[in-house]
Amino acid sequence: MDERDARATLEAAGVFDRTAEPPRLLALGENAVFASGGLVAKVARHAEPRGRARRELAVAEWLAEAGFPAVRAARSEPRLVHGRPVTLWHRLPDAVRPAGPDDLAALLRRVHALPPPPFPLPPRDLLGGVDRRLRAAGDAIDPEDAAWLLQRRDRLRDAVDALTPHLPRGPIHGDALPRNVHVGPDGPVLVDLETFSTDLREHDLVVMALARDRYGLPDREYAGFARGYGWDVTEWEGYEVMRSAREIAACAWSARHATTDAGARAEFEHRVASLRDGDPTARWHAR
Repeated sequence: MDERDARATLEAAGVFDRTAEPPRLLALGENAVFASGGLVAKVARHAEPRGRARRELAVAEWLAEAGFPAVRAARSEPRLVHGRPVTLWHRLPDAVRPAGPDDLAALLRRVHALPPPPFPLPPRDLLGGVDRRLRAAGDAIDPEDAAWLLQRRDRLRDAVDALTPHLPRGPIHGDALPRNVHVGPDGPVLVDLETFSTDLREHDLVVMALARDRYGLPDREYAGFARGYGWDVTEWEGYEVMRSAREIAACAWSARHATTDAGARAEFEHRVASLRDGDPTARWHAR
C-alpha cells in the first residue's frame, strides 16, 4: 500500500469531516496514519479482518478505564474499507520534547503492573510475520538468505517457547520503543497499542537492549532505562535467545521495502551477513 492507496481507503471510510483541513500523512509503515483537525485515522497496510483493530480499540478503552496515560480512541469500532480496517483516534497535543528511554521505562513499569484486561490478549508472536515479509520481498533478496533466516527462525521459536522468565507473565506493549511514546504538556503517553499482548514481560525490555547492542543507543541511556524500570534484562539467562529472535524479526522487517528501496536491500544483506558471521557487535541502521 502506497500513500495513494491509503488516501483512497481513507476517503472511502469517510471518518473525517470534509469541511476540516485536508488529511495530512503523519506516517506510512504498518499503518498509514493521517491527521485532520482534532482526529487521527489509522489505515491498515494489509487487508485483514477487523479482529486486530477491534482488539486495539478494546485495549485503548481498558487503559482509559484504568486511568493509564495512552492514546484515546474516538470511535469504538473500526470501519472496513477495501478489506482494510480504519480506526479513529483523538489527536494528541503537540509534543513538548522527544521521548527518551527513561519515559519509556516509566510507562512500561506501569503497564507491567496492570492486571489482565477483561478480554483475551494473544501471545506476542514475534516471529509470526517473518514469512510474510520475506515473501513480499520476492526476488529483491537472495533466496538463500531467506531460507537461512527461516531455518534459524524455526530453531529460535522452540527456544523462545522454552524460556524460563524472570518476571511474571502478563500484559505487555509488544513494541516498546521511545518512538511509541509521545511527550505532551501533561507528560508521556503510550501510543500504537496494536501489539499489546499477554506474554513474557522480557519482550518489552529486550527491545532497548538490542537498541544499545545493534543500533548505537549510548550506554548511559540504556543504563538509565534499566535503572528506571528497575531491572536490566541483559542479566537474564534467556536474554541471548530472545535477542536472537528479535534480530530475525528485524531482518525480515528490513526486507519489506527491498523491492523499491536499494538502501533497505543493502541493510537487509548487511544484517543477515552479520548474523551468518556470528558478529554480535555489527552496527545496524534503522530503515
